[in-house]
Amino acid sequence: MMKKADFYSFLKAIPKAEIHLHIEAVISKNSIKKLYFKKNGTEFTEAAIKKLFSYNDLNGFITAFLKVQDLFTSVDDFDLVFSDLQQYITDNGVSYAEVFFAPSAFIKKGFAYGDIMQNFSKNIAAIKKETGVDVRVLVDVSRTFGLENAEKNLDMLLANKIPEVIGIGLGGAESKGPCKDFGPVFERARKNGLKTVAHAGEDVDAWSIWDALDVLHSARIGHGITAIQDEKLMTRLKDEAIPLEVAPTSNVFTKKYVPSFDKHPIRAFYDKGLMVTVNTDDPLFFKVSLLDEYWNLYTKLNFTKAEIKQLVLNSFNSTFLSDAEKKAWTDKVEAAWK
Repeated sequence: MMKKADFYSFLKAIPKAEIHLHIEAVISKNSIKKLYFKKNGTEFTEAAIKKLFSYNDLNGFITAFLKVQDLFTSVDDFDLVFSDLQQYITDNGVSYAEVFFAPSAFIKKGFAYGDIMQNFSKNIAAIKKETGVDVRVLVDVSRTFGLENAEKNLDMLLANKIPEVIGIGLGGAESKGPCKDFGPVFERARKNGLKTVAHAGEDVDAWSIWDALDVLHSARIGHGITAIQDEKLMTRLKDEAIPLEVAPTSNVFTKKYVPSFDKHPIRAFYDKGLMVTVNTDDPLFFKVSLLDEYWNLYTKLNFTKAEIKQLVLNSFNSTFLSDAEKKAWTDKVEAAWK
């Protein structure tokens, strides 16, 4: 058994991909304080910050997430987010990231989608120049605000295409926006060459995952923890090698299906041969880093070092990189591991 400091040091040096990460939730508390002061002209007190981050279910978390989004007053506020993302990438030894961005709240505030994308291009190029890390974006069309809003988000994406945006995702309050309602958006996205992924099986039962596969034809499943309820579904996920973007601490935190880390189904998924990946979802909101997640698997769910390596390999093999790029990264993982 490795000591914690040794484990973190070792794993930080291994190339890793993260594919389920909400960009607004990589923001630091210091940046939130800056946004608050800019908007309100007063300090954001520690008591107020503590209250903001006090929630005990998925909907409470989403409310807090929207409150953070509401602190933004101009497009250049995203510079703070990308600065924090760069720090997160560096701290965790992330070599490639596919991140979610939810534009709905910002568009409602009057931000121009095209201006946001220009800012993203600039900041992603800066991260690449300074760290060598490629960041790609999946626009969360958001189930929270309904089908019409999701259609508008796709319209804006298609009218303002940038190479850094590779697809769409479906996030938000799963119980309020079933996957089956968004089939037309996903079909149109694919016809326009976009990748499609969906959060499913995070806050409702396994039928949501079936709908994500059969209606949305989602290439990956965000969370997918309720697949554990359905042997037939797990067999299909395994046979079709459909990646699960698992975020263990997030699932424990929202308490809907996972009462404690040692009860998380990721162990069973891995043992059954499913394509499992490890992610953080919302690092600030769930007080977790990617290195923390791997450490928790190592210490609380008895993942061996060899199994940890396989999870890291899975993360690259589940990206939307080309096959050649995936092989280049997995070769680097193998070399670094030795």
